[in-house]
Amino acid sequence: MTKEPAQTSAATLAKAGTGKYLTFSIGQESYGIEILKVREIIRLPEITLVPQMPDYVKGVINLRGKVIPVIDLRVKFQFPKAEFNERTCLIVVSVKLAAIENALVGLIVDVVEEVININAQDIEPAPDFGTKLDTEYILGMAMIKGAVKTILDIGQVVTAETIKAASGKTEQNQPAPVSP
Repeated sequence: MTKEPAQTSAATLAKAGTGKYLTFSIGQESYGIEILKVREIIRLPEITLVPQMPDYVKGVINLRGKVIPVIDLRVKFQFPKAEFNERTCLIVVSVKLAAIENALVGLIVDVVEEVININAQDIEPAPDFGTKLDTEYILGMAMIKGAVKTILDIGQVVTAETIKAASGKTEQNQPAPVSP
């Protein structure tokens, strides 16, 4: 069933709503995610590489006994490559997926900015970029302090396929083969 663009915009704006958002930047662009999805913000730890992952999945970390996949948002959003520095952070978020309730995922970002209140009326629908661009992960655009912040639906940025790929599972729920 295909949704009409106007219905999709209204539905995504309703999801965004008034609330607190953690803002961060990647390059010169600024983003926001619901603060209720954020579990913690930590310095970028050592990441264990996992073979045969998509390029945006950097590997996994051990966070207090839990293995958590790590996604580089710079790569996922197709920004130019940049070196990690002392301001590079890992935002650990909780996402609800069909098979995994409250999965934890680490997101590498360039800089964490601040927690801000955004009113629903300050969030506008994402512009129509045409049919070839997927904007499902964008809840809307907010103008805050003279700057545009893209409000992300983290559940759409981090999909079940991402978690499945990062955990090294194939469709048959078996470990992915590792080349000798």
